[in-house]
Amino acid sequence: MTYGVIGNTADFGSVVLGSSPSRSTKTVMSSRIKIFAGSASKQLGEKIADFFGSALGEIELQRFSDGEMQVFYEESIRGSNLFLIQSSFSPADNLMELMLMIDAAKRASAAQVIVVLPYYGYARQDRKSKSRVSIGAKLIANVLTAAGADRIMTMDLHAGQIQGFFDIPLDHLDASAIFLPYLEELQLENLCIASPDMGGSGRAKKYAKRLGASLAVINKHRERANEVESMQVIGSVEGMNVVLVDDMVDTAGTLCKAAEVLLEKGAVSVRAIATHPVLSGPAYGRIEGSKLEELVVTDTIPLKQQASNIKVLTIAPLFAKAFRKIHNYESISSLFID
Repeated sequence: MTYGVIGNTADFGSVVLGSSPSRSTKTVMSSRIKIFAGSASKQLGEKIADFFGSALGEIELQRFSDGEMQVFYEESIRGSNLFLIQSSFSPADNLMELMLMIDAAKRASAAQVIVVLPYYGYARQDRKSKSRVSIGAKLIANVLTAAGADRIMTMDLHAGQIQGFFDIPLDHLDASAIFLPYLEELQLENLCIASPDMGGSGRAKKYAKRLGASLAVINKHRERANEVESMQVIGSVEGMNVVLVDDMVDTAGTLCKAAEVLLEKGAVSVRAIATHPVLSGPAYGRIEGSKLEELVVTDTIPLKQQASNIKVLTIAPLFAKAFRKIHNYESISSLFID
């Protein structure tokens, strides 16, 4: 079953008001939409194009013997509105490929270049957490803008304030439109929504309010990145079916340890939802050997391998609907679940 917002496929032609365009005559033209995907998001791009009702555009990526890349659009894009889909997860080549796609599109006279980053890499570097460190999220925003992006579309930023790093329009989609219908279908009794850290408490509160569930927050102490020292549960989880809510899962150390702590506190079951399955290092082994009933993620990042307790929900119908609304200058607020 597919979860998400699915709209009817629409054809977009050209509409011209006025017989002879001039400076004194307003001419409104609806440009063609063309959807392209970088090599890191090819499978997701094909799904989005399919839900949108069009074929994915052809683009060629060439590599020189030293690894240098060059991109080439294999069809005319002059005057078209382009949606370029590429999540910027590691390696950094994914980001460089996206920059080349943007530059090539601008030089080929695309009417508008809309960069679609289902997963916005470097989002964890949104501030100076200590002296003499970079703010990677701001740097990426600068580079995308300098490359020629006219608009950005992304999903579940690690920190919402990253939207303020851009001086061009940014559409921030919410994966709750995918996850909430799934959780409602599970019909879990004595449901408790939990945040694996204090920073995600706002996200967890939103889910708890919509589902009529209780709320718990885990306070964790971390000595260094990807290593959790201790956890304390704020709120009662005894006799509860707990769902951990997070924006991403990287090494899975936090989620797996949180599941153990919650069960020790009397939870009946623990499952987790996370939008972006970064899943690096020992993540897959940890999840398979964990106390989690399941980990539910989206396809913003393709899985490197399969795991028996990892379930993937597609975001393709939601993004296809957003593409259509943006092209028609319609509000996208209907895509959000309050």
